[in-house]
Amino acid sequence: MTATLGVLDRALYALFARNADAGRHDADRKRYRACRLGVSFDVFLARVYGASWLAFAAVAPLAAAAGALLLPASALGPLARWSPLSAPVTAAVAVGLPAGLAAKRATVLAGGRYLGLLARSRRSDIESTLPGAVRYLSVLASGTTDERDLFSRVADRPAAYGETAAAFRDVLNTADLTGSVDRGLRVVARDTPSRELLAPFLLKLREHAAQGPDAVEQYLELESRMLANRRERTRERAAGFLELVAELFIVLLVLPALLVIVATVLSVLAPGLGRAVATPLGPATVRELLVFGSGAFVLVVGALAAYLVEAMRPRGFAWTGHERSAGLGVLANAPRNPADAAVVCALPAVGAAAALWDAGVRPANVVLLGYVAFAVPVGVVAVRRARIDDAKDREIQDFVHAVSGHVSLGRPFGDAVDRVARDVDLGPLNPDVADLAFNLSVTTRGDDVRAAALSRFVDRVDTQLAAQTVGLVSGALDAGSDADAAFEALQAEVGRLYHERRSLRSRLLVYVAVGWTTAVLVVGITVAVNTAVLDSFAQLSSVSGAASAGGLAIDPGAVDVDRDQYRFYLVTQATMLACGWFAGAASRGRYDALLHSGLLVAFAYAVFAGVGMI
Repeated sequence: MTATLGVLDRALYALFARNADAGRHDADRKRYRACRLGVSFDVFLARVYGASWLAFAAVAPLAAAAGALLLPASALGPLARWSPLSAPVTAAVAVGLPAGLAAKRATVLAGGRYLGLLARSRRSDIESTLPGAVRYLSVLASGTTDERDLFSRVADRPAAYGETAAAFRDVLNTADLTGSVDRGLRVVARDTPSRELLAPFLLKLREHAAQGPDAVEQYLELESRMLANRRERTRERAAGFLELVAELFIVLLVLPALLVIVATVLSVLAPGLGRAVATPLGPATVRELLVFGSGAFVLVVGALAAYLVEAMRPRGFAWTGHERSAGLGVLANAPRNPADAAVVCALPAVGAAAALWDAGVRPANVVLLGYVAFAVPVGVVAVRRARIDDAKDREIQDFVHAVSGHVSLGRPFGDAVDRVARDVDLGPLNPDVADLAFNLSVTTRGDDVRAAALSRFVDRVDTQLAAQTVGLVSGALDAGSDADAAFEALQAEVGRLYHERRSLRSRLLVYVAVGWTTAVLVVGITVAVNTAVLDSFAQLSSVSGAASAGGLAIDPGAVDVDRDQYRFYLVTQATMLACGWFAGAASRGRYDALLHSGLLVAFAYAVFAGVGMI
C-alpha cells in the first residue's frame, strides 16, 4: 500500500502509522468510515500526527522565547530554586514545553473533529437527497427490480443525488469485491453516517429483495411517500428556524447603529468615552472602538445570516448561478451568465475606483462606490438570467404534459417530441425542444442515443428543474419501465418541484422585505439623529466653562459634527452591506446578494449626499 504513496506520505506512514491501532482512535476510525476519504485511515492519521509535530515545532519555540523574555524569576517559585538552569532558560522550558505539547495534542484532536465535520456534512447531504433517490427508484422498479441495476442508475447521477449516489456506488463497489449485493448493503448500512435514514432503508430493502420483485416495488413506493412526508416536516422546522434568524437579524443590525448614536450623545456627558487606549493599530478613543467595532459586528452578522439562509434552503432549490465559461466565451456569455459577468465587470469596477481616488474622494467611498460599480451590473445579469430560467421552468410543465399526452396514445417518444416541437408554443423553450426533436429523429441507435439527446437537452435548458426531472424519464425508459407510468411519474415530479419552488420563493421574499425594511429604517434613524440631534449636542458641548453645569461634567470637544456624521455614515453603510447580503441570499443566492447590497449602498450614499452629510 505504501508503494502508491508519495515520499512524504511514506515517511509519515513509517513514523506514525502505528498510532492507528491505539484504542484512543477507535472513535476516529468510526468517523473515518463515514467520510469516504481518498486515503486509508492509517495514512490520514499519519498526516495528522505529522501536522501535530509541526505545530509543536512552531508553538514551543515561540512560547519559550516569550517565557524567557516576559516571565520574571519570582513567578517561577520553587522551580527556580530547584532547577540547575538559569532563570530565563528555566522559564523558557516551563512555558515552551507545555505550550508545544498542548498545541500537538490540540492538532490531533482537531483531526478527529475534522472527520466528525465531514461525517455530519455527508449525513446532511444524504438526508436531503435520499427522498428524491427513492422516488426515482420507485419509478425504475416498474421496469426492473434488479438491485445492481437500480443502484447503478442512481449512482450514475451524482449531480442530482449527491452523497446518496456516492453511497449507492459504495454498495456496488463492495458487491463487486465480495460478489454479493447483500454484503454491500450491510457494509454501507454499517458505515454510513445517516444511521437514522439511509441505514434502515438499505437493511429493509435487503429484506424485501429476499421476498421477491413485487415486495421491492411495493416497499419503494411506500418508502417514497414516507420520506416525502419526513422531508416536508423538516422543511417546516427549517422555516421556523429562518423566522427566528430574521427576528435576530433585525435586532442585531439595528442595535449597533443605536449604540453608536447613544455613545455619541453620551460622550458630551461622559468624557471617559473620549479616553485614548492603546491598540495594535495605534491609540484610539473608546468611542472610536465602539463605532468601528459596531461596523465590523454588523458585517459579521450580515454574512452569518446570509450563510444561514443559504444553508437552510433545501438541496436543489439553491440559485448559485452558472459555471464560468472558458476562454473568450467569458466575453460572449457575460450578458447571460453572472459568473462570466463577474469576471468582465471586475476590471471596469477597479478603473472606476481608481478614477474616484484620483478625484479626491474619501477612501471609504472609493471602496463602497467601486463595490457598487461591480456588484450592480453582475446582479442585473443574474436577475435577467433568473427570469429566463423561471420562464423555461414554467414551460417545462407544459412540455412534459404535452409529450405525456402523445406517449399515452401509443406514439414513440421521438415522434411525440417532434409533434410538440411543431404544434406547441413553448416560448423560451422552443429552440431547446426543437434541438431535442432533431437529435431524436436523425439517429436510430436506440436507448443510448435517447439518453444522450435528453442529456444535451438538459444542458441546453440549464435549469435545476430540468436537471432534476428530465433524467428521471430517461432512466426509467432505459430500465424498461412502462412509458405511461414513467411519464405519469414525471408529470407529478415536475408539478411537485415547480410548486415547491414557487412556495419557497414566496416564503423567502418575506426575508427580502425584512432586509430592505431594516436598511431603510437604519438610514432613517441615522439621518434623523444627525439633522435633529447632533447639532444641538454640538452647541451644548461648546458651552463656555465646560467644567460643570449644575454639577454635570461636559466635554467641550466631545461632538464634532463632520467627524461624527462620517462615522454614522460608515456604520450605516456597513448595515447596508449586511442587509443586502441577507436579502439577496434569501432571494436567489450570492449574485442577488451582490445586487441588493450594491443597490442599498448606492441608496445610502445618495441619501447622505442629498442631505449634505458627506
